[in-house]
Amino acid sequence: MSTAQATKNCITLKGSAQIIAEYLKYGINSILFQRGIYPAEDFDNTQQYGLTILMSKDPKIQTFLQNVLSQTEEWLSKNMINKISMVITNAHTKEVLECWDFKMQAELGDGENTDPTKLTTTKELARIQNEIRDVMRQISATVSYLPLLDCICTFDVMIHTLQNTELPAKWDETGAIIIQNAQAVQLRSFSTGLHKVDTVVNYKMSS
Repeated sequence: MSTAQATKNCITLKGSAQIIAEYLKYGINSILFQRGIYPAEDFDNTQQYGLTILMSKDPKIQTFLQNVLSQTEEWLSKNMINKISMVITNAHTKEVLECWDFKMQAELGDGENTDPTKLTTTKELARIQNEIRDVMRQISATVSYLPLLDCICTFDVMIHTLQNTELPAKWDETGAIIIQNAQAVQLRSFSTGLHKVDTVVNYKMSS
């Protein structure tokens, strides 16, 4: 019985990647709403992490995020990602106004298997979700100090992979993101036991 229980509470690299991809889905949608990138009527309420989170109803955005996050999940389960960036730009001038960085750091877990592809952790899901809830609350609170985005904006999501990662069809390499007169705020981190995730928002200071 104890063996079955231990297996039940075990999170694998694939499971860790799923937890993080889910966080990114809710986090990015929350940012889109909080920063007013799209009208409020384009969002629906949903419950996750014990919070009410606003999710986009736009099929194009849903499909875009699904494609990005499924690729993220695949690469993260193989520890091939070190950062995901959500970039908000002025739709007319293409100037980068904000960049939300989700930094990934591999951890060793606490399982007995030392094979890098078969690492596990016994960290409880409820504890991980509590940590994520704290980050989500901070994302919602950023609207109180981030500069107002008073222009039409667009967003993109970039995956920063390890070198020599083979890119899927229709994906392109991209250069560095530069924000003029930038300020950065570090939010809380959370850990699945196999990946530590730091969330940082970089934004252009109002002139």
